[in-house]
Amino acid sequence: MRINLDITMDSPRSSLKQLRNSLNQQEEAWLTPMAALSCQAIRRRQEDSIEDDHRQNFALDSDRVLHSMAYTRYIDKTQVFYLIDNDHLTHRVLHVQLVSKIARTIARFLRLNEDLVEAIALAHDIGHCPFGHDGEYILSDICRGHGIGEFVHAVQGTEFLERIEKRGRGLNLSLQVLDGVLCHDGETHEKILTPDKGKDFQTFDQERRNKQANRKIKLIPSTMEGCVVRIADTISYIGRDLEDAIRIGLIDRRDLPEECRRSLGETNGRIVYNLTTAVIRYSQDQPYITLGEEMAEALGRLKQFNYERIYLNPKIKSQLDKIRHIFEHLFRTYLRDLEQGNRESIIFTDYLKDMSSDYINETAPAAIVRDLIAGMTDKYFINQYSRIFIPQPITRNI
Repeated sequence: MRINLDITMDSPRSSLKQLRNSLNQQEEAWLTPMAALSCQAIRRRQEDSIEDDHRQNFALDSDRVLHSMAYTRYIDKTQVFYLIDNDHLTHRVLHVQLVSKIARTIARFLRLNEDLVEAIALAHDIGHCPFGHDGEYILSDICRGHGIGEFVHAVQGTEFLERIEKRGRGLNLSLQVLDGVLCHDGETHEKILTPDKGKDFQTFDQERRNKQANRKIKLIPSTMEGCVVRIADTISYIGRDLEDAIRIGLIDRRDLPEECRRSLGETNGRIVYNLTTAVIRYSQDQPYITLGEEMAEALGRLKQFNYERIYLNPKIKSQLDKIRHIFEHLFRTYLRDLEQGNRESIIFTDYLKDMSSDYINETAPAAIVRDLIAGMTDKYFINQYSRIFIPQPITRNI
């Protein structure tokens, strides 16, 4: 379809606004009725400047995520394998890009909103703390011990996006994006994902509280696009994790279950292609997202294999006790610094400097420490422990 460029050129601003309106009309004509339209984006705060922006709503959200500090820190966030000296292992920054690519491919064929799936995909893992899911479970234990509930990376992601970015002012992303981040939960396995439509910010806030109180609660995205990202998340990591495990000698390609090799393939490229194709084929013109019965069964079996042979393998957890020790010591130290007003601590000099008074006054001390640690990269986390607890040489005159 062709965008109508026959618009009145009264001013550069008005012409761009008219062009955006033409793009919105294009969406209505092309996208399936089940898609989320950019003009339907809902935000907590009205922004007058958005009315004059040439970008459509979900494209604007993608830009805000991409230019956030939290997105920058993906560069040294562990995916599965940590403290292994191999430059070819997957990190979060690559993972979210792969999710975005897979999700956009699916959305294009299903005539869903590609800008929305991109925004959700790029943001979905922003809440991960150092050392991936192992770090998440450790930090969750600590948070429960301090009475602030579970640490759940999906919940923390919405915290970063809404309350911490831009020095406590947040990015004011649309509800549809935030809901997709909160509900992405790529560890669960459903054969069919039907959007839980009709959510508003009140519903979203309640679901966030419920998830933080009990991480096992299952939430379903409110949009087809959120459901696409959720399944694209699994498609992205399932074969990639296999390749990484083979690369470091943890498993052999011949170890893959025969039914998985037959249905899905035995390389990451083939697995991604087959799963993506299945989603497109079986979700066409449906009010839900599905892989189809056979592929869903094969994916479930491969997930089980990955958990047993990779994610729970004690060989990759040999330093987990040390990591737990660092989490506990850093958390205690920063909490003491905050409560005692140690202005030389990075919790003041780096994290709370120029932070909004609303965030500081409305956030419990333990939650502030949680937010600080959750935002750290793996390398920064280790360096902070070294700086605080290991004697450092003096490099200037006493």
